[in-house]
Amino acid sequence: MSTYDSVKIGLLSISDRASSGVYEDKGIPALTTWLKSALHNAIELETRLIADDQLTIQNTLIELVDLGCSLVLTTGGTGPALRDVTPEATLAVAHKVMPGFGEQMRQISLHFVPTAILSRQTAVIRDKSLIINLPGQPKSIEETLTGLKSKDGEVIAQGIFAAVPYCIDLIGGPYIETKDDVCKSFRPKNAIRKS
Repeated sequence: MSTYDSVKIGLLSISDRASSGVYEDKGIPALTTWLKSALHNAIELETRLIADDQLTIQNTLIELVDLGCSLVLTTGGTGPALRDVTPEATLAVAHKVMPGFGEQMRQISLHFVPTAILSRQTAVIRDKSLIINLPGQPKSIEETLTGLKSKDGEVIAQGIFAAVPYCIDLIGGPYIETKDDVCKSFRPKNAIRKS
């Protein structure tokens, strides 16, 4: 039996109304449930619920990276509205930009709504941490992470999390192992750790 690396993950929900108690945050619970169902690894979560304020978002992202989170997932604040500043805050703390994640999230969402092109989700690397801006709705979060399959199980659109473990390998993070029935991650053969 193999032992799995422990991984620290930051979950950041960005919403004026949820952070002020107007309604219950659904982003962090949705992310927590998905991660626990998808990963073999022991997970240590650092969670934050904050308002749509660029400087607050930037400082929180930096804090989560400095705490040793190998992966930081944000939810909310990626639309075109004036208060939506998550991508700007994320890019402001970036050392490298990873545009493919946002491109794939929009491709997945376009299977459902034409307004997916209004989403400005992105991903970046800061130090040894991968930061990904996810959609705000729990259903969309799951779809973008897992991907889409037809009724007969054929992959229609690959979920973005399939690329996350190898990306974290490349930036010096822990070896993340996914449960294939939820999300089959991809690594080149020479990067696969033997059990």
